[in-house]
Amino acid sequence: MDQTKLEQASRILAEARHELALRIVGQEPMISGLLMAMIAGGHALLEGVPGLAKTLAVKSLAELTGLSFKRIQFTPDLLPADVTGTLIWDQKSLSFSVRRGPIFANIILADEINRAPAKVQSALLEAMEEKQVTIGEDSIHLPEPFFVLATQNPIEHEGTYPLPEAELDRFLLKLVVRYPSREEEEQIVRRLSQETAERGSSSRIKKCLDQNTLQLLRDAVDEVRLDDALVGYIVSIVSASRPVERAKRGSRDDFYRYISFGASPRASLALYRCSKIEALFNGRDFVLPEDIKAVAPAVLRHRLVLSYEAEADNMDADSIINRILALVPLP
Repeated sequence: MDQTKLEQASRILAEARHELALRIVGQEPMISGLLMAMIAGGHALLEGVPGLAKTLAVKSLAELTGLSFKRIQFTPDLLPADVTGTLIWDQKSLSFSVRRGPIFANIILADEINRAPAKVQSALLEAMEEKQVTIGEDSIHLPEPFFVLATQNPIEHEGTYPLPEAELDRFLLKLVVRYPSREEEEQIVRRLSQETAERGSSSRIKKCLDQNTLQLLRDAVDEVRLDDALVGYIVSIVSASRPVERAKRGSRDDFYRYISFGASPRASLALYRCSKIEALFNGRDFVLPEDIKAVAPAVLRHRLVLSYEAEADNMDADSIINRILALVPLP
């Protein structure tokens, strides 16, 4: 990659992080994940308890890009037509016309997505994968670019509907949003006190990640080099998540009893793309094994279907992914 292009991409990313830091204190993994999903052209699922700035981060990212933004609050009584739109009878023309739903925007915040029933979740599958929706007999293309950034609360189960594996696999990344550190939380409180003193004014964000700069970053990612040996490493990691590999790998670490189904080739493609973006984040035009390891949890954690034994032994997806990374030899 040309050094000038690499420096330009690094400058854009640094400016984007700086602008987001005006609104979001800490939460670097979440911010990096959101930027990664946007550059890769994929969707992201944010999981965390209420109050960790998930919604604020998505709204701030939309403001950073200047793209059209819609928020959909998912509830158990939501209908597919409330998301995609519906046909309206026009008495004057004696014909049906399409009334488009809120999904017709560049950035969609699907807030508390696991509160929607199965019909609504299935309506999102076509939109997320095909970038179109079908209303009546017509298939209508969604705006380009199109991102679904969804949130869900992991501790609340009443009135929720677990996302089906087919829909989870459509998300490029699953970002687990953690509690802030003590120092970060003190900074959050001080910032709130300052904004209250200034009558609720909040920092405005400069639009520095529009479609042109986003395309520049994507072009830069395409020029990041990834060696064939690392392609094999990526495939080995994904293959190692499948219980069918159990007999081949022996019993050095029998974590396969915790996995019912492993990741599909879609995970390999996501690891390939995201590792190149991680290298760009680190100011390099070539991928290292550490880049692949860094993005593996966010790429794989929602693609592993765990067994009842994993729940009984308090094993989560991240623990199993760490075992896989330790098991697969470096190239």
